[in-house]
Amino acid sequence: MNAIDPALTLPEIEVAAELLRGVAITTPMEESRWLSSVVDGKVMLKCENLQRTGSFKIRGAYVRMSRLSPEERARGVVAASAGNHAQGVALAAKMLGIRATVFMPEGAPIPKLNATRGYGADVVFHGSILDEALTRAIQYAEETGAVLIHPFDHTDIVVGQATCGLEILDQAPDARTVLVPTGGGGFLAGIALAIKQRRPDVRVVGVQAEGAAAYPGSLAAGEPVPLPSMSTMADGIAVACPGVVPFAAISHLVDEVVTVSEESISRALVLLLERAKVVVEPAGAVAVAAVLDRPEVVVEPAVAVLSGGNVDPLLLSKLIRHGLASAGRYLNVAVRIPDRPGGLARLLGELADLRANVLDVVHERTSGTLHLDEVEVHVQMETRGPEHAEAVIARLREHGYRVSQAES
Repeated sequence: MNAIDPALTLPEIEVAAELLRGVAITTPMEESRWLSSVVDGKVMLKCENLQRTGSFKIRGAYVRMSRLSPEERARGVVAASAGNHAQGVALAAKMLGIRATVFMPEGAPIPKLNATRGYGADVVFHGSILDEALTRAIQYAEETGAVLIHPFDHTDIVVGQATCGLEILDQAPDARTVLVPTGGGGFLAGIALAIKQRRPDVRVVGVQAEGAAAYPGSLAAGEPVPLPSMSTMADGIAVACPGVVPFAAISHLVDEVVTVSEESISRALVLLLERAKVVVEPAGAVAVAAVLDRPEVVVEPAVAVLSGGNVDPLLLSKLIRHGLASAGRYLNVAVRIPDRPGGLARLLGELADLRANVLDVVHERTSGTLHLDEVEVHVQMETRGPEHAEAVIARLREHGYRVSQAES
């Protein structure tokens, strides 16, 4: 197991914090009463989704790029990112007067693409996942002499992200657990370095999406091990292999790394919208998902870090729908009714009596399984939760309807 890089010290983190004064903002720390009720203790939200460029990434990108020599700056920089690191690099480059090229995987969120170009960076699409874009960025650096600004695997990047850890301790001095969204590990490593050097008693927990969780297996193996494949809505933390620099810090300092499901992520995102009035991207919601799903890992008072808020509005609408379904508040059923006048009206009347809010109705008359005098009606509706959804289905069956529940 590699040792922690000696450059990752508390004095270096404090120097980085001073360097970022006027560049990155001190993001809010808000207590969440609804999350607090889950763990029967105080839970706070560190809102890095409100940081400049919509995520924590400006911290590391600016520290890294501000330390380039005049010769390096003249050659320009190159980065690879699904969006958040891209925006951090693009803004830092604009502020420092450096030319920036960013490789993004195909399908990167449109708001992240537009913001990156808006800051003046050249954007090139390559590959379907971040690792493929990163491989191309490394090749570009070799071909052109541009300086690679790695999204997580560099001491300056980790030191910059660590400044968020100092803020957490200043804003929540009584915190005993800090939960951090984790992809390649730069953010988690930085926060752990800052916190453990000041408060070694605080639990630091990394949170990954189940479909892109490289750290559990890598930690078990004692070295970074790439995943053969990934599948998650949380593109901001979809990284197949941990970085060498952050892995060393995480393996020494982080108390635990846990994973959360896609359903939990979307449910947490919807609850943050509803209860905290906060907009986050899927990656930004994973720490809250862990509080909801794994309250046993939380020693309160706790801090859940919201790492980013750059979410495509079209994707957000799908995520809300997915989250409602995961929470049992979105019900999709197929109901067979008599194919005669008044049949649909009667069904809708039953649903109205049950206080289910109908969103969409689709008739299907052509099917080999339907009788000649039947029609199948697909009804999508909102309910008040799992118990209400079950009551709706039970009541329809009591009244003689043949009901099957479809995927939402």
